[in-house]
Amino acid sequence: MCANDPQWCLPGSIVVTATNFCPPNHMFVVLYAYYRVRCRRRGGIRFTVNGHSYFNLVLVTNVGGAGDVHSVAIKGSRTGWQQMSRNWGQNWQSNSYLNGQSLSFLVTTSDGRALASYNVAPPSWSFGQTYTGRQFRY
Repeated sequence: MCANDPQWCLPGSIVVTATNFCPPNHMFVVLYAYYRVRCRRRGGIRFTVNGHSYFNLVLVTNVGGAGDVHSVAIKGSRTGWQQMSRNWGQNWQSNSYLNGQSLSFLVTTSDGRALASYNVAPPSWSFGQTYTGRQFRY
């Protein structure tokens, strides 16, 4: 619930879903009192593939549960699992050339839950597209 600003605060509380899409060094401030609850989601985890032919930048959304992603790994249909590095927010980067391969993802959240999404993106995947897959405990 909002704190210390009776002019703008409404009584009671609301559930807010927050995802960090902000690049580094950008900040906003809101004073509020909160406690964490498990995130709800509908459907599977979503993977939006961006980047260029020499690297993949994947935005991970609709995670649910703890909600904050601790690590992401990517697997092409002709490769093993490869750790991705956090680029910014929930954008994860791989410097591997994976064009023409189906893509699988392994997402681990801060509570230690690891979910694999196998063959989420087909071999014909393209940049700018969002793919949703079924998740299996890894």
